[in-house]
Amino acid sequence: MALLLTLNAGSSSLKFGVYRKADEPDLIIAGQVERLGPDARMVIDGEDDRPLGMTDHTRALDEILTTVWDHIGGEAITGVGHRIAHGGTDFLGPTVLTEAVLVKLRLLAPLAPLHQPHNLTCVDAAIATFPDAVQMGCFDTSFHRGHPWVNDTFALPRRFYREGVRRYGFHGLSYDYITGVLAERHPNLTKGRLVVAHLGNGASICAIKEGKSLASTMGFSALDGLPMGTRSGQLDPGVLLYLMDQRGMSAAELTTLLYRESGILGLSGLTSDMRTLEASDAPEAAQAIDYYVFRLQREIGAMAASLGGIDGLVFTGGIGENSRLIRARATEALGFMGIAIDEAANRENREEIGTGDTRVLVIPTDEERVIARALCATPQAVS
Repeated sequence: MALLLTLNAGSSSLKFGVYRKADEPDLIIAGQVERLGPDARMVIDGEDDRPLGMTDHTRALDEILTTVWDHIGGEAITGVGHRIAHGGTDFLGPTVLTEAVLVKLRLLAPLAPLHQPHNLTCVDAAIATFPDAVQMGCFDTSFHRGHPWVNDTFALPRRFYREGVRRYGFHGLSYDYITGVLAERHPNLTKGRLVVAHLGNGASICAIKEGKSLASTMGFSALDGLPMGTRSGQLDPGVLLYLMDQRGMSAAELTTLLYRESGILGLSGLTSDMRTLEASDAPEAAQAIDYYVFRLQREIGAMAASLGGIDGLVFTGGIGENSRLIRARATEALGFMGIAIDEAANRENREEIGTGDTRVLVIPTDEERVIARALCATPQAVS
């Protein structure tokens, strides 16, 4: 029986799953290397927590591939599915990763520098490790490709739009999974106006109407919208012009500033990890959380406005699924939208935590399962 491997390289983690092919992929083992950097750790099936020390994406991938080999017992991996952050305008669904496709995807790396290079490194390593397996790419941008033009463009000369300077949106695999769960468990809600907040080290919010993406807080790159672990989120372009003109900062220096030194790390001066901030007594930690909550409230409101109202709010992603504090703080000022939450339900991380007219849910995401499903639908990956 065919075994399938999924690899999901994020900005601060590298996740994997091994599945047996079935009508619904059967998970055998899953895990991740999280907190990439000096305090990385390997977590297997949510339990086996092993410190790794200083670990980058390359070492994390080595650790994961070794773990996979140890668990598959000599069975063949016939398909490897990869999360690819950016598919540009060309890739609208799961795609077999030929060399011609990879050439196009490498050209998109500057638009997602914290993700695309690591995504493609995983592809190269998987090709070397499993040379007979089909390599499949699943794109975070695909879910958003049906946006209305007004949600897809910038107020720049039209030639830039034709050249691909447009709002792409990201975290599409997560939104795809969440809409699938809602269709199964809450079908009436799926037909309505949803705001889904994917809150992790990377964060975005998506406005979804009748199961389709209408707008997203992320745009041309994975920098826009909410503040994130190390990314700035929304920023006046004039700030960049000032830093270039008056401070003499280069494009490379601005890239480092905006992608790696900003967000809650930059605001707090302490950490990019929300768990650590919540446990800290430092006033800078509290201020970073205050700013995060303020922007979260603002963007939830903006997404609801783009929908002409809101029927449901869903929290997902590492912070959205686990931070009782952020959920409580984010919703406390949204009563005018019919949003209120039950303290006990929120504290216990129940699926349904809302008490107002607008339903509020907490649903763990599973991007790897979306990738595995795409592999199962590809005959050459499971033959």
